Amino acid sequence: MSVLLVALGAAVGAPLRYLMDRWIQARLTSPFPWGTLAVNVTGCAVLGFLAAAQVSSGVMTLAGTGFCGALTTWSTLGFETVRLAEEGMRPLAVANVVISVLAGLGAATLGGVLAIAIG
Repeated sequence: MSVLLVALGAAVGAPLRYLMDRWIQARLTSPFPWGTLAVNVTGCAVLGFLAAAQVSSGVMTLAGTGFCGALTTWSTLGFETVRLAEEGMRPLAVANVVISVLAGLGAATLGGVLAIAIG
């Protein structure tokens, strides 16, 4: 049953990641990967909320592992960072890592704080 929950969550998270990333990048002319940053920060906020809300294991499997796991993307963050560095944009590469980590941690924290405030 858990595998099905992960697959169902991922079936929503993965296309949403693609659509959100493409929508954001199409509106910006910057080489900075704003779309990937946005999906990763969003996923961190949702996961922080779910963890602090202490949802059932089924909900965490569906929404946390499946949806957030497919929505967020460490591999794309790594790839885009290397691409920026290889293209001579090292300051943007460093900024991508620093901003992504700090914003992700901040979003997870805020998601958790929101869950506690609501709960």
